[in-house]
Amino acid sequence: MSDLISLKEAALILGVHPSTVRVWTNKGILPSFRTPGGHRRYRRTDVELWAEHARRGGLEPEAMMQSVVRSVRMRIAEGQLEGQGWYRKLDAEARLQYRQSAHSLFQSLLGFLSTNGINSSAEAHAIGFEYASRARRYGLSYVEAAQAFLFFRNTLIESLATAYRQANVPFEEMLHRMHAFTDEILISLLKTYQTLEKRPDKP
Repeated sequence: MSDLISLKEAALILGVHPSTVRVWTNKGILPSFRTPGGHRRYRRTDVELWAEHARRGGLEPEAMMQSVVRSVRMRIAEGQLEGQGWYRKLDAEARLQYRQSAHSLFQSLLGFLSTNGINSSAEAHAIGFEYASRARRYGLSYVEAAQAFLFFRNTLIESLATAYRQANVPFEEMLHRMHAFTDEILISLLKTYQTLEKRPDKP
């Protein structure tokens, strides 16, 4: 018996409507894979773990993702940003833009997980360009630009990892994929900053 199952089979194991599984997948809650024909497939072991945890009254997928969002907001609101040297250099408008960028990065991570990395290189390049150009616009060095990105990257991944561990859901492979994706963003950031630095007349 193959460990890969269809969306419909996953829904039967979880006891929910297939559209619910699709929503959870789109939000990056349940990892999926794409066949050459574009169909979604799930690892039976991952789905059965979710089902078992739900039967024990554990954290539901929607609640888990809400927990991640709350955790990220709390970490940012608790003054951790104030301890960052790059953040203290910014004015109120720039600080707001950086905080909002955490939400955009979170959505990009979930999108990456839900599509199994389709078009991830283009997405990584776009995010890296955004972080580099913002840093240049507000007078941050390339090191500070990288520090800003890593602060939000690490906050998001740590929050996701905590939620998945609490739900007893395998996370190691997803963690590896998220690091690979965000490493690509960081490389794009540094390359873009280097290019912009050679054109000081442009932000």
